[in-house]
Amino acid sequence: MKQGILTINAGSSSIKFALFSLAHPISPEAEVSGQIDGIGTNATKLIAKNRAGERIADQLIAGDAVSHTQALDAMLQWFLATYTGWQIVSVGHRVVHGGDRYSAPIVVDATVLGHLESFIPLAPLHEPHNVAGIKALQALQPDVPQVACFDTAFHRSQPEVAQLFALPRALTAEGIKRYGFHGLSYEFIARALPQHSHRADGRVVVAHLGNGASMAAMVNRKCVATTLGFSTIDGLMMGTRCGNLDPGLVLHLMETKGLTVKDMSRILYKESGLLGVSGISQDMRTLLSSNKPEAREAVDLFCYRIVRELGSLVAAAGGIDALVFTGGIGEHAAEVRRRVCLQAEWLGIRVNPEANARHDVVISAGNSSVDVLVIPTNEEWMMAHHAQTLLAL
Repeated sequence: MKQGILTINAGSSSIKFALFSLAHPISPEAEVSGQIDGIGTNATKLIAKNRAGERIADQLIAGDAVSHTQALDAMLQWFLATYTGWQIVSVGHRVVHGGDRYSAPIVVDATVLGHLESFIPLAPLHEPHNVAGIKALQALQPDVPQVACFDTAFHRSQPEVAQLFALPRALTAEGIKRYGFHGLSYEFIARALPQHSHRADGRVVVAHLGNGASMAAMVNRKCVATTLGFSTIDGLMMGTRCGNLDPGLVLHLMETKGLTVKDMSRILYKESGLLGVSGISQDMRTLLSSNKPEAREAVDLFCYRIVRELGSLVAAAGGIDALVFTGGIGEHAAEVRRRVCLQAEWLGIRVNPEANARHDVVISAGNSSVDVLVIPTNEEWMMAHHAQTLLAL
């Protein structure tokens, strides 16, 4: 019987999953990976591919308003029928928020689950679905240990002053602070970086650029500062999220436009960013290929915000030895990398145009005083590794 660790990343309308063969060490290549889209509708679809990248499933899941439990049940039934002779020995879950309580992965029991539910007000758009995924797997596989892996955990190494807001102390005592997110991605890059740069333990800035985007500064591969704060809309401009914003503007819009909290949430999370500025798309590929001025302005602003935050993070780290691009845009948009590095030449950054166009791992030029790298992230493997380590599998 082959044994594997399943990873789950549950969102409001989709679930990403992957299965890693239990080995020492676990291979970074999943045996099977896929996604379930359209949860909550009658058009829920399961798509999966094997280790070779071949599509092995593309099917609708029967039912009206398919729930997380129904979707995961369908995925498990498909997996057990397709991969006979396999046993799932643990499930690693991406959990966006660990609050002040959790700075490392943990096996989920009733007490932990209660804590996770108490964090829902801290991340109302993400945490409920992470919890729903855990509950669903607990019901479907009650004897299989579930491990919560937190996106906030990596950033707990920040100095206390970097986590503070200049708000009344009574509010900060209630857990109002800069938490930071995308921690599983940053943790993977911190582990992988020594393979590609002898400056891995120096002052490193990582740009996780995708539909959700953030940056973090590391020293000795520990986080010292990050752009995301209390919520997932701070810092960089993103696909549909606004990024850094004057809070006075929110008050102004609510007062003058009569907007509710729900209205503002929709605008800031779903109607802003690349989509809002361009009025065309949240997809960087679409915007880079467009000749419309609104598309160019959206890309310009995206790169400008990265460069602004880069300067801030370099200050927090006391300098820079390496710059790493990761995430969908960071890994595939050579033009974005070129623009960012060109505007950051004052830091000693120089890029080899040919290496950048090829998406090489090392794209810095020979005369660059800063290593510039493109490293694909692997949050799923990170979760599988945590589950294996925590359970001593």
